[in-house]
Amino acid sequence: MIDSLFHAYIPLFTWIGLGLLISRLTPENFLKLLGQALYWVGIPLQLLVLARRTNLSNGGLIPGIAVVILLLSIGLAVLMWWGWQLLTNRTVPSEPESLDLSIDTSLISTPSRDSSGLSVIDKTGLNSNKNPDDPLLRASLGSFILAAILGNTGFVGLTLTQVLTSPDNTDWAVLFSVTNNVVGTYGIAVLIASYFGNNQIKNHWWTQLRDLATVPSLWTFFIGLNTQFIKLPAAVESGLDQAVWVVIAFALLLVGLRLGNIQGWNSLESASIASALKVFIVPALVGLGATCLGVSGEQRLVLVLMSGTPTGLSVLILAEVYELDRNLLASSIALTFIGLFLALPLWLAWFG
Repeated sequence: MIDSLFHAYIPLFTWIGLGLLISRLTPENFLKLLGQALYWVGIPLQLLVLARRTNLSNGGLIPGIAVVILLLSIGLAVLMWWGWQLLTNRTVPSEPESLDLSIDTSLISTPSRDSSGLSVIDKTGLNSNKNPDDPLLRASLGSFILAAILGNTGFVGLTLTQVLTSPDNTDWAVLFSVTNNVVGTYGIAVLIASYFGNNQIKNHWWTQLRDLATVPSLWTFFIGLNTQFIKLPAAVESGLDQAVWVVIAFALLLVGLRLGNIQGWNSLESASIASALKVFIVPALVGLGATCLGVSGEQRLVLVLMSGTPTGLSVLILAEVYELDRNLLASSIALTFIGLFLALPLWLAWFG
């Protein structure tokens, strides 16, 4: 197990650590350029190569499992949020009608917001008891759910499965990642962000369909599946294999760069609960469920690793578009990466 952990930690520590070190020296334009290059070229190329070697004999099973895990994560996130609110007494009881709550409205102004997206009233504690219908509380709930369900299956998940499992099980990881992006990131997550967000953007079904149809990774994935019968020269195949690892390196570098630019830890309490659900509770339940269903070995480990990947960077994009709780999501990304390093030995020992 020590040898497996060593091989898993090397790319994570090397490239994410490098990104953290140079994050303060890297201009924002470079981060955007690197992100665009990975979105349009890097990740599509990676999925093209992996799809050419993907076995679809379990083509309906793995997507179904991925969807079930998404729904399980949503249900657990809502229950944990509800329980946490009850324990911390965050909701406001109805005031007695005899109580006079009238105040001089001339002394009240619209709460200003800082760069974190939280109102000054929230920070001073004057609004510590929030009404469940408060837009800020709704935005935090939506962010909590997204942090607990959307994993970085493309960058981190595929990296871990390629390092820790044999090529025979790569197809499970690829199908899981594609399903997570299609159903999760571009489907359920958009609906959740639209419902709980503070803005007035209408989430039309044709907009989601358009966004889904223009995802380059999906096109290259299906191209790879339909060109499996085409034999390429050995030199080309070797070059494509090397290109996959280059993509992984730049993807992990981008993760480190983004982590280094995270500001604000005002939502650390709620983010820690969402992070524990994402990298500890859900993967443990998936591993136990797989064991009960007779799935073992590397295939079980793939399901555990993919379900326990850190919160994906895509949640920050949703936070900007739908005005969600940016601090909670940013804190969750950082905490889930820390949790991943602690959880990996457990998953290898229990489910490897």
